[in-house]
Amino acid sequence: MTRLVLLSLVGILLVTASMAETSRGFKRLLDAVVRIDVREFAYEAGSKRFQSGVGSGVIVSDDGLILTKPRARRIWKHVERVVFRFRGRILGLKCLVFCPEGLPARLNGGKVVIYAMRCHLKKSVTVTLSLTRSMTRLVLLSLVGILLVTASMAETSRGFKRLLDAVVRIDVREFAYEAGSKRFQSGVGSGVIVSDDGLILTNAHVVGLRAVDINVTLANLERVSAELVGWDHWTDLALLRLDAEELKRKGHKFTVGRFGDSDDLDPGETVYAVGTPHGLTRTVTRGIISNPRRFFADSRGVKGYETGQFNTWLQTDAAINPGNSGGPLVTSDGRIVGINSRGYSGADNLGFAIPSSTARRVMTGLAEDGAIERSYVGIVPGALRDLEDFYDLELNTGMLINSVDPGSPAAEAGMRGGDILLKINGERVDGRFPEQLPPIKNMIAVRPIGSELTLSIKRGDSTDDYTVTTEELVSRVGDESVVEIWGLSIREVSRPFARENQLPNDEGVLVIGVQRGFPAQVAGLSTGDVITKINNTPIASIADILKQAEAYEESPDKVLVEARRKFRVSLYVLKP
Repeated sequence: MTRLVLLSLVGILLVTASMAETSRGFKRLLDAVVRIDVREFAYEAGSKRFQSGVGSGVIVSDDGLILTKPRARRIWKHVERVVFRFRGRILGLKCLVFCPEGLPARLNGGKVVIYAMRCHLKKSVTVTLSLTRSMTRLVLLSLVGILLVTASMAETSRGFKRLLDAVVRIDVREFAYEAGSKRFQSGVGSGVIVSDDGLILTNAHVVGLRAVDINVTLANLERVSAELVGWDHWTDLALLRLDAEELKRKGHKFTVGRFGDSDDLDPGETVYAVGTPHGLTRTVTRGIISNPRRFFADSRGVKGYETGQFNTWLQTDAAINPGNSGGPLVTSDGRIVGINSRGYSGADNLGFAIPSSTARRVMTGLAEDGAIERSYVGIVPGALRDLEDFYDLELNTGMLINSVDPGSPAAEAGMRGGDILLKINGERVDGRFPEQLPPIKNMIAVRPIGSELTLSIKRGDSTDDYTVTTEELVSRVGDESVVEIWGLSIREVSRPFARENQLPNDEGVLVIGVQRGFPAQVAGLSTGDVITKINNTPIASIADILKQAEAYEESPDKVLVEARRKFRVSLYVLKP
């Protein structure tokens, strides 16, 4: 018994050390991988033309040699000898080889012979493996490993099954204002139950503010209705709540999913996407974390609303298809580390999820207030990478202001595009890379609306402090409605839309659709027009235009509409 305990303890230590060494090796490899941006010329159509490209490579020597793929189908230099240690760590490298993509390898005993297809014959590359010579150690590792893996698999199985029971299918029926009419449409998505009182986390593009029917299918295949609790298009998250009375009446029970920490994820970790792709309920796909901090902003991703500006994304190669949206991205033990959001159109194995660190924070705000209020000052950030020398800056210092929204607090304070933001209320900022921009924007967004901020700005050789008062962050997409008697779909003009389109103010109503054969289309109104007056009465909001339509319905008569179209004002007559 004593011997077994000792063997177990030794095995645990050896397995732990081995796993730690593997993790360090993989992280070391990730730090050696580089992005390569190339600008080169080619002789085409009788001229010399320049073109750009992006690729990848890996640093393979202490003096900075990088292995990559050439654009031409040839090997430029011969490899004399490359020696690897077990786990692929490079020990020596005589010179560099450039090979075509898809270079195959053939294992032959203790050697690996590498050759290039469709190329003239080259010298072999020998890879030497140094395996353990201790059979005793190998046996001990095997025995203890079996015990540990068995226990781990049992625990993982329980956690993963618990997660599967918490994943739900969401069927939604909602309306939209299109082509001058109110139309209903249906959709299918996924979600995960995250609290004992039946809160469900899903995507904002799965369930929107115009949902009229929300039905949730539980793990036992029973269907229960739900209501929308909160909605935040900026992070593409929505929060639902199961109907407690219906659950009690039908005697249904549910399981609650448990969160993991997305901040602890590393590239290469195994994850699972769970959801309802193409209506196929409770589907699981497996992949890895390709990048735990991917940044991109989507200005139209959530039914025309902006998203992705205040968070980075988890990039994964686990399959995420239509219907997966809103489902969880989980680790092997069933911990939720992300909420699946979208796949990359036109590419394989490129999926993105909202990190659980973001999801938990937003979920708390939505449960309390139904929405997330954010502050805004009007600066559009940009990454400083490769621009420090032009601004005489130290590395990892400051953030570029790409532009400033017209009429915003920042514009009124005197800031402009090309300025460098150094500090926010005395706290230094570092926006050298795109992935660093969301936290900086959050530093402003989390301040209470109406707060005064002191922004330290570098312009030329001088550095000055600017005081700005934040205002509420609003979407460029305003409230919408329809005037069916005129065949007119309309939207209120928001401050961002007015600034973006250089309108004098945010008064008026935007035309987003007209119905063929109805008075608005016959008169000549079209999508993009901004209605400012009806019968010489100013139109500042949707309520104003609905009031005019109500009067028209009671007493049909000709209506004079004044609208702005591309900096020009035109008049239109709507006839009964």
